[in-house]
Amino acid sequence: MTLSCLHTHTIFCDGATDVQSMCETAYAKGFSSIGFSSHSPITKKTGMETDWIMKDEKLDEYIDTVLAERKRWKGKLAVYLGLEVDFIKGLCGPADADIQALPLDYIIGSIHYVALPKDKSPFNIDTWPEDFNDVIELFDHDGRAFCEAYFEAYNAMVSAGGYDILGHLDLLKKNIEKYKFFSIEESWYKKNLVNTVDLIATVRNKEEKTGGRLPVVEVNTGALIRGYINEPYPSLFVQKLLAERNIPLVINADAHSPDFLGGCYEAGWELMRQAGYSSTMLFEGREGGKALWREEAL
Repeated sequence: MTLSCLHTHTIFCDGATDVQSMCETAYAKGFSSIGFSSHSPITKKTGMETDWIMKDEKLDEYIDTVLAERKRWKGKLAVYLGLEVDFIKGLCGPADADIQALPLDYIIGSIHYVALPKDKSPFNIDTWPEDFNDVIELFDHDGRAFCEAYFEAYNAMVSAGGYDILGHLDLLKKNIEKYKFFSIEESWYKKNLVNTVDLIATVRNKEEKTGGRLPVVEVNTGALIRGYINEPYPSLFVQKLLAERNIPLVINADAHSPDFLGGCYEAGWELMRQAGYSSTMLFEGREGGKALWREEAL
């Protein structure tokens, strides 16, 4: 299988090392390509300060650094420029004009923030396991309310568009092993997943008819690498739903350090096969405003 990873983070946001080191490791591991997807700045738009999202004033340097590495590795390793863009309803998202104007090869649309039940203010749910109790307490330990806030945000992002890749679709189960705040077997949870996948299919069909972006869904091995859960995002159940609707997948490690590159890919590919997929997608750049993808047999 051809090795690639489009979901990576460096010291420009919450990664452990620099762009050059990630490229060097990718090349040493036999990767054909690597893409950088720093967390897009949100402070100017939201007023929120974080220690894990790229600062607004670092965006130009980030772009210049990745493009310089592209030149450095030309002919040896394809280097792509991307962003992981948070969708926060009414505040920011992949479809924002300033994001669309950047010289990006691709955009990953992700949800890390959901609206709190009392005042609807955005709150980061993608926490370390030791901090997650503080999150679920804000929902009065109501797992269903937490999940449905997440799906509401995810569906709003899907509808808004502007992305090429949909990131870690069922991220909300990241801390389920420790906290057991809901069961992935519950009917209401599965219904939410079906509704989201149906929405993705509807958006893809609309985009295909109008010649717009045709988003793919990410199989993300990041939490599996860290040992938080025992499967990638999304689950086998979700991948079967995606397969039934002919929605293509791309595998990523959500790599925050060089060691993560390619991590648990075999498990990710095997889950795709179990879901009914016979191929995965490989990114080959952007042309005429559209992402270029190539199918590779699993």
